[in-house]
Amino acid sequence: MAYKDLHEEPFDESTIAKLEIFEDYAQAWIPTFVMQGVPTICIFDFFAGTGYDKNGVAGSPIRILEKIREQIGYIFQKKVKVKVYLNEFEPLKREQKKFEFLQSACFEYLEMHKDVKRAIEIEYFNENFEDLFPKLILEIMQFPSLVYLDQNGIKFLSDKYLLELERTRQTDFLYFVSASYFWRFGDSKEFKEHLDIDMIEAKKDPYKFIHRNIIEQLRKKLPNNTKVKLYPFSLKKGANIHGIIFGASHPRAVDKFLSIAWKRNETNGQANFDIDDDASKKQLDIWAGKKLTKIEEFKENLRTKVLAGQIKNNFDALHFVHDEGHIGNHAADSLKEMKKNREITYDGTSPLVTYDNVYKNIKKMEYKILKK
Repeated sequence: MAYKDLHEEPFDESTIAKLEIFEDYAQAWIPTFVMQGVPTICIFDFFAGTGYDKNGVAGSPIRILEKIREQIGYIFQKKVKVKVYLNEFEPLKREQKKFEFLQSACFEYLEMHKDVKRAIEIEYFNENFEDLFPKLILEIMQFPSLVYLDQNGIKFLSDKYLLELERTRQTDFLYFVSASYFWRFGDSKEFKEHLDIDMIEAKKDPYKFIHRNIIEQLRKKLPNNTKVKLYPFSLKKGANIHGIIFGASHPRAVDKFLSIAWKRNETNGQANFDIDDDASKKQLDIWAGKKLTKIEEFKENLRTKVLAGQIKNNFDALHFVHDEGHIGNHAADSLKEMKKNREITYDGTSPLVTYDNVYKNIKKMEYKILKK
């Protein structure tokens, strides 16, 4: 497969979108551990790039440093050590200036923001990911870690890396992959040596769903007792589909990512375009009737499970929310409507379908069925 230098051209709209999602998640992730006073947290960017694109737009390393700077007061107050690992590798010696650009960009940033420089430990690597990952996995396993893999190709999505990350206790990870590679090369021997995907199954739906279908297959490769949840976010770039794979085991991490995803697209929370054609579902089909949008279908499924006694309280409801890749507000809206229609009842005005009520404050709210 041909290799493409991601920095030959300025960042395009799709690249900016993926950087913003990572940035938004880093912004949510860092204070989660800082405010707890966790002694050490780590951020790994295994494909860091040069720091900026040709037009001076910040790449992931600078965005990481910016998110650290936003929390700098609390980092010092809570005495949290932030360790940052940045890797940029090029096999050709003549291209190793990219690594020098990365170091230079971060050095200049840290000289401008000396408080960040004092707060962090930063290490730079110019190594092949396949060699570097085994060296750093013990560090990832030891501390709360955010791992960022903006890979160019497919071999880094290999089962062995996914399963290594699955075995960690406090790691959230974001893969960025070109789903079009799967569509074009998924049946090739070279591809299957790294990741064996059933391409007949993957191609059962139109091309725009390829990223979603890949996630379904990756979930099946995880151990049966895994706590890790995987979620897709598809990014359309011309005729191609790229995507994010987010993975985490803690419900708080899941809740934060889903909130970020749905904030970016309130229609489906799973792509930067109308992947399910929900806009067309607003029209009444004379033959098929009204087709349900993604949110409407979720609310109807929730309602069915509540009336069947399968979802009995806010704990059950939030678990269903996360399993379905939605946010608590969608469930709360449905439950409030059910109460208004006297299908169910519960104490108070809120059904309490939030992370804080279920996992932090542990307020259990029972839903009593009035009619089916």
